[in-house]
Amino acid sequence: MIALFTDFGADDIYVGQLKTALLRHAAAGTTLIDVLHTAPNYDPRASAHLLAALRGWYLPDTVFLAVVDPGVGGERDAVVLQADAQWFVGPDNGLLSVVAARAAHSRTWRITWRPAMLSASFHGRDLFAPVAAWLSRGDLLADPLPDKLAESAGLRVQRGADDLAEVIYVDHYGNALTGLRAGTVPRSARLDIASREVAYARVFADAPAGQAFWYENSIGLVEIAVSGGSAAAQLGVRVGDAVGQRRLPPDPREEGNS
Repeated sequence: MIALFTDFGADDIYVGQLKTALLRHAAAGTTLIDVLHTAPNYDPRASAHLLAALRGWYLPDTVFLAVVDPGVGGERDAVVLQADAQWFVGPDNGLLSVVAARAAHSRTWRITWRPAMLSASFHGRDLFAPVAAWLSRGDLLADPLPDKLAESAGLRVQRGADDLAEVIYVDHYGNALTGLRAGTVPRSARLDIASREVAYARVFADAPAGQAFWYENSIGLVEIAVSGGSAAAQLGVRVGDAVGQRRLPPDPREEGNS
């Protein structure tokens, strides 16, 4: 399985080219999964936290082709990362660094291979896609290593394993996903976002219509939402907005329901 995570836009011209490049090199019957093609534009920092939250829902041995690459054509490296039982191919610009930092075991290789035809602005298609396809086939990482890769001590751009107290994604409902893992935030906390304070609710049905609240979403992140509405429209939240916390003593009546 090859899982695609990009900021290319699902309705633009790039995803089709990316998939075609993968299928040229992948084994017959390889499954391509569209994880997301609307990752925050030009924003490896926010995207790194989103990718780290999403990866847990994909099978071991999945190869992630991850491309949020505003420095394409510049000095940043191209890398293969093994994080526990999964694989990641993409730019060394911080995008893969949260995954690497949170993995129990990781290894990194520099991609030294270059194709005969390499667009300066589309390394996703010309460089990363063939490498991801070969990796999914098991054609790389032989002993000794082929001349396409060189083992590295680690990623050069490191963002660490800590959470990010910011909005990292806004979905089409207008819900604001944050870089905070919900297990690190007590249910009694009130969150400050866009000059508003929001309290916790377990699900949308527990909040009155039109009320803003925060909850633990299905990938384990703190998400800010409006019951029956759009947090993006009502609160004006955007990717990059800071999220503060005001921690209150826990309500004894809610201790068994956290």
